[in-house]
Amino acid sequence: MKELLAPAKLTWFLEVTGVREDGLHTLRSEMVSLDFSDRLIIEEPGDYLRLTPASIRVGVDETNLVAKALNLVGRKAGVTIDKVIPTGGGLGGGSSDAGAILRWVGGVSSELAATLGGDVPFCQLGGRAMVEGIGEVLTPLKFEKRDVTLIIPNFSVDTKACYKAFDELGELGEGRNHLERAARIVEPRLARTMNWLSAELGKEVHLAGSGSTMFVEGHLEPGESVWDVQGPAGTIRFRQTSTTPQEA
Repeated sequence: MKELLAPAKLTWFLEVTGVREDGLHTLRSEMVSLDFSDRLIIEEPGDYLRLTPASIRVGVDETNLVAKALNLVGRKAGVTIDKVIPTGGGLGGGSSDAGAILRWVGGVSSELAATLGGDVPFCQLGGRAMVEGIGEVLTPLKFEKRDVTLIIPNFSVDTKACYKAFDELGELGEGRNHLERAARIVEPRLARTMNWLSAELGKEVHLAGSGSTMFVEGHLEPGESVWDVQGPAGTIRFRQTSTTPQEA
């Protein structure tokens, strides 16, 4: 039996640099690992996939990224995933789990990892890196300890719809996150929540990737780790965390 950690990832900034002939967008972004993780328990021999807590709404069939990662490398194992990373929030929960599986088997090329999803190559690497192409071009960067406060609303943003809205805007993108304007259009609750947070906190609120997770730099409440507040579109969870280096 083997225990693996699958750290959450945060997209520190995101630039859309183009669109390939196959319709996939090319990006340039900085990604960092965070110090809270899903936990995977691997059992061999075995052939099952379980999630805890049972209330987590994530498929445990062949569509799960862990199952796809095992299939990619031709391995079978029993896997129990203890979910901590919120689902559908843009923190790479599924990709982080897949990356942990790839590290467990000794790793694969970034190009092969990218066939599972654009975040998987970075999640296999971890730490801090410049990520380009469709996620397969990685340039490791020196680790920097950064404190951040994640802001996780009770809704998600559809990534495909966000990129479609970006294309329909017909512009190259601007600011720290080129997808923010499109994400606000796709999910009006995000726009209301970001505006409200900026006014309440007096700080610049950033969108992580296509969302729906947002973040501010630094810790807002010394001594606290997780707390909830009521925002304009429902409950918002604040989680204070920090960046973490690549696993040794």
